[in-house]
Amino acid sequence: MKRIFLSTVLFFCVASLTAQVLRTHTIDTKDTLETIAQRYGVLPEDISALNPDIDDVLSVGKILVIPNPIEKKTKETKEIQELVSYKVHRVKRKETLYRIAEKYKISVEDIKKHNQRLYSSPLQFKDKIYIPKYKTKTIDLVPKAVRRYTVLPKEGKWRVAYKFGISVQELEALNPNLNSVLQAGQKLYVPNIDTDQEQEVSDDRYGFYKVLPKEGFYRLFKKLGVRQEVLEELNPGLVEKGLIVGMVLKVPNSSLASIDLEAIEETRLADQLRFLRPKKIALVLPFKAKSVHFESDQFARQQIQRDGYIRISTEFYAGVEMALDSAKRLGVSTDLDVFDSEADLIATNRLLRNNDFSKYDFVLGPLTALNSNSLAEALQSKNIAVISPFANFDSSKPNLIQSIPNDNWMADKLLRYAKTDSIPHQTLVISDSKSLARAQKIRSFFPDAVLLNSQLDEEGQEQYYIKFEIVQKALKAGRTVVFLETNNEGFASNVTSMLNGLNGVTMQKNHPGKKEYEIERELILMTTNRNKAFMGANISNTDLSGLNFQFPSVQFYSEELSDFEKAYNARFGIYPTRYATRGFDLTLDLLLRLAAYDSIYEQLTSIETKYLENKFKYVKSQNGGYVNQSAYILKYENLHVVKVQD
Repeated sequence: MKRIFLSTVLFFCVASLTAQVLRTHTIDTKDTLETIAQRYGVLPEDISALNPDIDDVLSVGKILVIPNPIEKKTKETKEIQELVSYKVHRVKRKETLYRIAEKYKISVEDIKKHNQRLYSSPLQFKDKIYIPKYKTKTIDLVPKAVRRYTVLPKEGKWRVAYKFGISVQELEALNPNLNSVLQAGQKLYVPNIDTDQEQEVSDDRYGFYKVLPKEGFYRLFKKLGVRQEVLEELNPGLVEKGLIVGMVLKVPNSSLASIDLEAIEETRLADQLRFLRPKKIALVLPFKAKSVHFESDQFARQQIQRDGYIRISTEFYAGVEMALDSAKRLGVSTDLDVFDSEADLIATNRLLRNNDFSKYDFVLGPLTALNSNSLAEALQSKNIAVISPFANFDSSKPNLIQSIPNDNWMADKLLRYAKTDSIPHQTLVISDSKSLARAQKIRSFFPDAVLLNSQLDEEGQEQYYIKFEIVQKALKAGRTVVFLETNNEGFASNVTSMLNGLNGVTMQKNHPGKKEYEIERELILMTTNRNKAFMGANISNTDLSGLNFQFPSVQFYSEELSDFEKAYNARFGIYPTRYATRGFDLTLDLLLRLAAYDSIYEQLTSIETKYLENKFKYVKSQNGGYVNQSAYILKYENLHVVKVQD
């Protein structure tokens, strides 16, 4: 009973927020199901459908969910007999109820209904009985407010909500136990509108967008590039209803391509596990075991730490093992086979020749783009998914799943975020010669941006240095967003230190011999590519914090110690690196997807999942296969890294 009560309370909270499809009614002593239905203009069966735990005898004080009535284009009518008066009939000798009913053209049941003693006593000579007199009346039938709908393949909440002209919140309110992802064949309650009122959703030229809080037509135009009149033409009823939070709009696909949609709802797969058969997976990583000298523990440790491939592989593998344990506790057992690719294409191809990879549910690894492509190509005909844990690259293999977003998408995410800064400011781009393509991308978003390049010597060699006077002159008073694009740690250190010194209130003079004057600046530092240059020993975190350094990141590390970190430390004697955590997050996600849908590909592009530090939202790649498009915008604040956007 407690579970029913809590789910009902949650249901009513949602219903009260949407207030479009549902209302509530508190039962009092005089209520019956029929009188409640009549009061709200719906049918008793509508109320019963949305309140499956309703009692035969209504409990006073119980809260019922009431759907709004449905307006039909064509109203159905029904002829009924309305009682207008009675005729008194005295029974003659040998007269029967059948003969009397035949005489007055009514039924025997009608006579008994208005003379109830006849249910228990026979008709007697000289009895006085009442014969009802009716007139025919035509009444409008109350249409059913809700009906059952069967979910079609590839239909999500957005499509169903749009189809029936309601918001996602309203669909969830009608179906309070709805999971994040719909399954083909699933039965839902939807408004009982006419079939010709259902909105068309099959045209591939169009997608769907959910209206967010405080979004009006102007904001949608700025975000989607679609004018109000176009939205109203594509969405019948929008003129009458206006924009409503949660409303699903049909929009051209081209308008969705450049925005980071909230379209995919975050899904907790652990609540949807149905296919609990044992999973069989292959892990292919460059452990380079043949090159490690295990005769000496100390020497082996040094080798592992020095060799990036070995270190990343072993740390990632430790996270995989932890994920297998977590999945097992959820009822998902796994048979894991581990292979050493040796960071070599020839060795990888040898693994393919000597092993049957078609028996696995998926292959996790290898690390490099070349090996991943080779493995995916070999397994393409078997449709075995190959998941690349770290590398991102152009792929034409339909079975290749890249779990790391590509650099171009990450840059776009940061630049779209930077574009939302409505405070007046200038934009400055500082770049080395190897990052000029990134600098030009930034200028495509900010055409008025000033570009400064690192210095060249007399022979044209890049010095990865820029003069203080040049930067100082470029920075005007007030707010400036500075993009720093480089892979060189020395250049990053030089620029960040210089910028932090120019931040806030400083003194300067325009020309030698001139009087100094005070100037106040607010500098915000960003980069589209936070690489090793920004994480080296020569980089001051104090400088980065002072500049509110902001960047896109695949992973977000919480400083609070998690249960995973505690368990990892207890098992391995150290705390997990980001590679170990990624091994855990990625492996657990893949295993839970298999247990929820029995296939890696099923619902791959329909849901977003989030774990300790990583999240996964896959899209179809234009070059083939799938790529994760999910990341965070992070910033340095008071010597801590905090999340500013999912």
